[in-house]
Amino acid sequence: MSKKIAFQGEPGAFSHAAAANVFPGEEFVGCVTFEETLNAVQSGKADFAVVPVENSLYGRITDIHHLLPESGLFIIGETYLRVEMNLLGVPGATLEDVKAVQSLSVALGQCRRFISENGFRTINAVDTAGSAREVAQKADKSVAAIASRFAGEIYGLNVLASNIEDADHNTTRFLVLSPKEKLAPQEGKVKTTFIFRVRNVPAALYKAMGGFATNGVNMTKLESYMVGGAFTATQFYADIEGHPDDIGVQHAFDELKFFTDQFSILGVYPASEQG
Repeated sequence: MSKKIAFQGEPGAFSHAAAANVFPGEEFVGCVTFEETLNAVQSGKADFAVVPVENSLYGRITDIHHLLPESGLFIIGETYLRVEMNLLGVPGATLEDVKAVQSLSVALGQCRRFISENGFRTINAVDTAGSAREVAQKADKSVAAIASRFAGEIYGLNVLASNIEDADHNTTRFLVLSPKEKLAPQEGKVKTTFIFRVRNVPAALYKAMGGFATNGVNMTKLESYMVGGAFTATQFYADIEGHPDDIGVQHAFDELKFFTDQFSILGVYPASEQG
């Protein structure tokens, strides 16, 4: 029996491509929003979700940092997807036929050089995959989409130009979410993701972080964000290399908890070889 995997976006979205890399051959459920994506797993409509958490060009995906801690879901894996932009045209179209390109404004911005060199008119759209679908429906050789090769395959478009993005290091990190906790074994390369809120005492954050340094635990991510609209209520989201059963991690967490009033582990999972 196939599993159902939720992702945010239309079929052919980069999130869909990432989900297909993790769960090849399974059934995929596109969702309009991140809330809907998480709810699909919470409600049992999907078995897992694959959601973006950060991008090498644009930083963190803010919505996920706010939604994940309250979702009741657990991180059981991660994957990285190199974001490659392609010019997709209808069958029979050539690069010379194209006069306008349609895509998400962010995607258009990532391909400014290519668009300028070819003198294309730009059409802003809601997303990349939706642009591929609409271009396929219009069947107009003069209009092409900027989207993933995966989207081109889904909607029957041809790649007229590949890797047209200005930056060649555009990569998105995705998390795999499950309704059930599944701790990675202690062996191998492991990441632990957790959230915490420091006590309102002087130098609490500095003291809370000291345990990771003194116990040789590498923290690969630490980000703060406000909760409840209060400037005084700051929550921290962190990734470390290591397993909670590692003695160094245990000691670091003990020190952290002494200076926090909230602490919760969101996932213990195998680190991707790409990370």
